[in-house]
Amino acid sequence: MKVVLQRVSKASVTIGKEIPAVIGHGLLILLGIVEDDTQEDINWLTNKIVNLRIFGDNNGLMNRSVKDVSGDIIVVSQFTLHALTKKGNRPSYIKAAKPDIAVPLYENFIKQLETDLGKKVQTGQFGAMMEVGLVNDGPVTIIIDSKDRE
Repeated sequence: MKVVLQRVSKASVTIGKEIPAVIGHGLLILLGIVEDDTQEDINWLTNKIVNLRIFGDNNGLMNRSVKDVSGDIIVVSQFTLHALTKKGNRPSYIKAAKPDIAVPLYENFIKQLETDLGKKVQTGQFGAMMEVGLVNDGPVTIIIDSKDRE
């Protein structure tokens, strides 16, 4: 499981003419799932996300987590995070999990993130064409892969 975390001052998701998700201060999370991801990956990753100290304290140092600052979160499914680009100029997405595996893991990720955060998490729609808008705060953008736990 791979995520791109972006610390935002605001973010939203638009699908057609509907806006199913909008937040102020918090995190926009792009989530990519592969076939061998498990609940263990979800548990490790959601714990890491809610406790990662990437928000400023009173001295402007990154010492506070999204949980500490009562920040909000939007999660957007993003199979293209697992693009293979070594051969040719057309990315291959063969490593990305198919919907029958990815959807339950995506839903479990959201549930676990809500449990760890202690509040509702907003989302896009799995598999939909979405417009994602954000104002990156910092900018702060971090990539975390549950298969690369150092």
